Amino acid sequence: MKRTGRRRSSVWDCFEQTGNFVRCMKCNATLKYCGGATTSMMNHMSRHHSSATPMDEDEKPVICTVQCIEDENASNNSEITQVAVMSPNINITPAERDSSERKRLKRSSVWDIFIKVDDEVHCTMCGTKLKYRSSTTSMMYHIKNKHQDAAPNDGVSLATHAEVTELISRMIEKDMLPISMVSGDGFRELLAYTVHSYKMPSVGDVTRIIEGRFHEKVEELMVQLGRVEKVALTADFWTGLTFQRYMTMSCSFITEDWQGRSAVLQTHKVSAGSHSTADTVTESVLSTVQAWAIAGKVTSCVHNDTQNSLSVQACTRVTWDYTICFATTLQRAVSDGLSEDLLRIVVAAGKLVKHFNRNLLANEALEQKQVQMCLPQRKLIQSSKNRWDTICDMFERLLEQRWAIKAVLSDRSVTSRQEAQTLEIEDDCWQIIENFTPVLATLKWATTVISADTEVSISNIYPITFSLVQTHLVPKENDVEQVSEFKLKVQQSLRNHMEVDSNDLASKPALIASMLDPRHKHLSFLTPTGRLAAKVKLHELVSKLDAVVTATAGAKDEQQETLVTPDISQAAVPSQIRSDTKNTMVLLLGDNYSSSYATDSEAQVDYYLRDIAPSLDINPLDWWRVNGPRFPKLATLARHYLCVPGVSLPSLLSEAGQTFATMRRRLSPEHVDMMIFVNRNA
Repeated sequence: MKRTGRRRSSVWDCFEQTGNFVRCMKCNATLKYCGGATTSMMNHMSRHHSSATPMDEDEKPVICTVQCIEDENASNNSEITQVAVMSPNINITPAERDSSERKRLKRSSVWDIFIKVDDEVHCTMCGTKLKYRSSTTSMMYHIKNKHQDAAPNDGVSLATHAEVTELISRMIEKDMLPISMVSGDGFRELLAYTVHSYKMPSVGDVTRIIEGRFHEKVEELMVQLGRVEKVALTADFWTGLTFQRYMTMSCSFITEDWQGRSAVLQTHKVSAGSHSTADTVTESVLSTVQAWAIAGKVTSCVHNDTQNSLSVQACTRVTWDYTICFATTLQRAVSDGLSEDLLRIVVAAGKLVKHFNRNLLANEALEQKQVQMCLPQRKLIQSSKNRWDTICDMFERLLEQRWAIKAVLSDRSVTSRQEAQTLEIEDDCWQIIENFTPVLATLKWATTVISADTEVSISNIYPITFSLVQTHLVPKENDVEQVSEFKLKVQQSLRNHMEVDSNDLASKPALIASMLDPRHKHLSFLTPTGRLAAKVKLHELVSKLDAVVTATAGAKDEQQETLVTPDISQAAVPSQIRSDTKNTMVLLLGDNYSSSYATDSEAQVDYYLRDIAPSLDINPLDWWRVNGPRFPKLATLARHYLCVPGVSLPSLLSEAGQTFATMRRRLSPEHVDMMIFVNRNA
């Protein structure tokens, strides 16, 4: 190999080059060759062939990264090591060379605290177990956060750079940013300025880091789902910025200690076209269920699909029930109730708010009037076309600031006469707004309760629906015509979509969940006939559960719950027990004689329904954690049905929920599944 400009190194007498690699002709070891630097070859010769190590070297000082493929598993720290190729005119003694070599190959001191067991590392100080994928970054994090006094001092620069890369990948996960941002010029300039000599990772590097965490979370969730008896699915349909339609499949379940949990499973693209969409959605749901091995565990699936892709086509191929998202149902009902008169008022109010939010002079004048009239100094709220609940927020703020707004519109130094005539809302419209706002507020409260992701929500659906239909949406004498009409239309829409008059209401998962919620078990919102049908359905479910238990577990569990009078005629009773009347009565009548609950299925249901209902502010899962042993079979059913969410996307009305809905729209199609999974399952 001819090398121009400087003398050829004698190390090439022992190596031959093939592409980006060099091969040792003495032991066939393969090294990466960065071009222009022979230090890796010199190091190899001095370590393995010291007798044949070349003595001359004419390379200029170059910093490059090298890695021996043969020995890459010999070191526990996989961070890339930078080595310097020295000029031949610098004299290095053998002792200095050995010291420098030992310094570069020094084993990270995190291994003084961690030990490697298979594909994990165990902390010897606290017993924490971490996944190990040939990087010590997670161990460095653990030591710095949990054992600061024992934090190692070696490898500071490498650990810092690794931490920065780790933080970049986690930032992308949490904010669901495009992975391609790491290749942006502005981002690279920022990192170059803030982190000295930092080597910016490529898009592929960051993708591999996130993929590693993605696979770890998949394994953890698979293990977790393997331990639960029943799960509920949610299918959330949404649209990205490229107008690509997606369906995010999630699951909810209740753990053995009665803790509600939820996790994202998969995100699928949904093709266009009604027939193809139905087929695609059905196949996607079934493939997700099979991939996560939960085919026999699904209780119900909640979705927000307004195209009815799941309700007809899929029901013939699945064994679970489909339930429409309550927030979607309520949105439909509100849309059905908004008449042309109400829509004109909403448009006029939005135009007024827009004027004050965009006109600096009018906004400053409004702030001054708020101070003069001792009103709260708050900005007006603009409603959104995609969220009907923002109409309620806009009307409430307008009513609060009504007289300050009128004062500004009457001030000709701020608002011209022509503008005032265009923006002013007539008194009749103000009366409608005042009458209409409490109705919208009630509907908004209903959606907020059902959308809460911290408590059981499915069991609240029918109590709230009947409360709206029977009380809050009943027209009153002082209601204006437009509001009375709105109430009647929303009421009828809820009756139709929620099937409150259906003869099959007792079979709805939401109503079964209401019976298994101790707060609503009396079902006082139903007619006596409806309550009787629901009770019969509950008895039927308990009987089916008995049949399943008998078929799978045999008679062992049944014997534990059956009231048995033991036969003591053949038993050898100790003298001490014979003299103890109390113990003798226990032997004669059985341990469960004085129990306050029945052991057979029918009696369990009767005792549960007659038991005093707790207050509405308790968490039903906490109640079952305490009372589950009293009603073991009903507790099993409660675990099956109370895990079903009321909406397809919890916290939809919260700021966090809206932020998530906005962030996911900017994801690229190739990474949308992985990014949503790691973000929601953090």
